[in-house]
Amino acid sequence: MIEVRGISKQYGNKNVVENVSLQIPTGKITSFIGPNGAGKSTVLSMMSRLIKMDQGEVFIEGRELSKWNSNDLAKKISILKQSNHINVRLSIKDLVSFGRFPYSQGNLTKEDWKYVEEAIAYMELTDIQDKYLDQLSGGQRQRAYLAMVLAQNTEYILLDEPLNNLDMKHSVQIMKVLQKLVREWNKTIIIVIHDINFASCYSDYIVALKDGKVIKEGTTDEIIDPTVLKEIYEMDFEIHNINGNQICVYFT
Repeated sequence: MIEVRGISKQYGNKNVVENVSLQIPTGKITSFIGPNGAGKSTVLSMMSRLIKMDQGEVFIEGRELSKWNSNDLAKKISILKQSNHINVRLSIKDLVSFGRFPYSQGNLTKEDWKYVEEAIAYMELTDIQDKYLDQLSGGQRQRAYLAMVLAQNTEYILLDEPLNNLDMKHSVQIMKVLQKLVREWNKTIIIVIHDINFASCYSDYIVALKDGKVIKEGTTDEIIDPTVLKEIYEMDFEIHNINGNQICVYFT
């Protein structure tokens, strides 16, 4: 389990994250929602030790984050940041193989390559695995980075806006893959997501942030509610049940 206790982050005089405490459900998809500047990505980065917190603690399976050896942590938790820039010219296969570094230190075994191939297949990239990243569309590149995270084979997967650069078809594909990882492999997945309807249809638990604070957290049905959403986004929502999913209408 991941437990967050009173974490805060300041840049200058601005509180980007203020006293956030959470318990992340295991074996579920948890979505962080909220307006721009709510602190969602900063919370995710502090949970994975990418950003140092000013106050508070994060516990992964009972051990405080600072007590984890970097290599052991990389076998337990993986994160995909919002923007990824690699200057070296790499093929998809080479990129995905980086996910095995905590295990192989660069000397990949047959078992490592098995994880790489499975991750590439999961993302439907097998036919183009030898293409270079600079030859790919934005959506293909995003799927390649996701495959790298899958190859890392961690129990906890943190994704910062994983649907960036993806069209509707591949956005649905990614969310279904994440559901499959939870259902079949018992992964715990935490995502920062902007599309409220993707959060509604694919999340088990939702954490709503605003101005660096947790406004509300709970099951999807508890959060996808007109009153709750208006408090978060300061706009009116209509909620319609379509095939068992709570769909938000906010264009009118």
